[in-house]
Amino acid sequence: RGEASADPLAYFLVIFSVPKPAVPAKPPNVGAPSPSSPFPPQGLGVGGGGISAPPPSSIPVPIGSHGPSHGGSHSVGHGIGHSVSHAGSHTAPHSGSHGHGGSHSSSGGSTLLGYIGIDTIIEQMRKKTMKTGFDFNIMVVGHSGLGKSTLVNTLFKSQVSRRSAGWARDEKIPKTVEIKAVSHVIEEGGVKMKLTVVDTPGFGDQINNDNCWEPISKYINEQYEKFLKEEVNITRKKRIPDTRVHCCLYFISPTGHSLRQLDTEFMKRLSHSVNIIPVIAKADTLTIEERQEFKQRVRKELEMSGIEFYPQKEFDDDMEDKSDNDKIREAMPFAVVGSDKEYQVNGKRVLGRKTAWGIVEVENPNHCEFAQLRDFLIRSHLQDLKEVTHNIHYETYRAKRLNENGGLHPISSAETQESNL
Repeated sequence: RGEASADPLAYFLVIFSVPKPAVPAKPPNVGAPSPSSPFPPQGLGVGGGGISAPPPSSIPVPIGSHGPSHGGSHSVGHGIGHSVSHAGSHTAPHSGSHGHGGSHSSSGGSTLLGYIGIDTIIEQMRKKTMKTGFDFNIMVVGHSGLGKSTLVNTLFKSQVSRRSAGWARDEKIPKTVEIKAVSHVIEEGGVKMKLTVVDTPGFGDQINNDNCWEPISKYINEQYEKFLKEEVNITRKKRIPDTRVHCCLYFISPTGHSLRQLDTEFMKRLSHSVNIIPVIAKADTLTIEERQEFKQRVRKELEMSGIEFYPQKEFDDDMEDKSDNDKIREAMPFAVVGSDKEYQVNGKRVLGRKTAWGIVEVENPNHCEFAQLRDFLIRSHLQDLKEVTHNIHYETYRAKRLNENGGLHPISSAETQESNL
């Protein structure tokens, strides 16, 4: 020992040649992370266990000499990571908190270690929609006596449309088509909807029905224009009132033969500006065989005339939508019956029409296709009707208007108030 103390190099050789003392058994839960702890075990070796770093207490340090200790800490630290690099110069708890050797995950952060709450955005949207509500505007077109108002009242199970049993004796039949819009707020399950029913009395009731669709087309475009002016305004409203027509129910007379020329002309001119859904009114006047033949004839005539009714084939988003919409297109036009009167049938109160030979149940799929129309119009495609109106028909009108005028000039708040009045 006296010779080794004279030569520092010999001193270190003697120290490291001493047999390594036995390592005591590792206590439980040391070196392995707990299931809830995101930190890796301390003192990991290079390459996942190839070379183990000795604990700081097992490295012999000469008394009063700090140089070799500092050099040893860096030589081992660069080989196994910063967690051991700081082990010789700092305390052990600090080394575990700064360990970079095993803190990075090989998965790149794709696996979440806990619940974040991304899936709650659906619930947030639902709550916001329930607070603000939404608008739905439906137009009914067809000549008088086809039960347009009755069908709309049956659809929404409330008196949302004007009720007219015909023209009174002292009331003159209008010479031109009138546009009457009635709005109601209906609520179901905490969801509020502002429903606007646009009626068109006088359509097809004249001897000369030339251009009788022009007032209807003008009204539809006026709603697009009103929405467009609100959009280009400098100070826009937080929520622009939506009066655009989302759906147009066109009532076909149950003649059992073919479409009238007025029917074909109307749908051809307005099919590119509004979602048209043709329905056969008062289908209880047709037998089952007559109804099927009439539906096939109507579909063929619409196809030959190049009339596209909703849902259009080019707007199918994916194969699932295409499969569902193909079934709907094959069933259209829906043969419907409307009634707001209830009758007792087999111990149940049902909506129906009472005849001499029985009761036609409105919601019975064996009697008519009203239930299919309601499910299609309200329960499965109501939101899609609004989206097609905004993204297709309104955008077509918007692009046309901006190209014609080279862009619309912003309007003042006074003009906005006047237009709303």
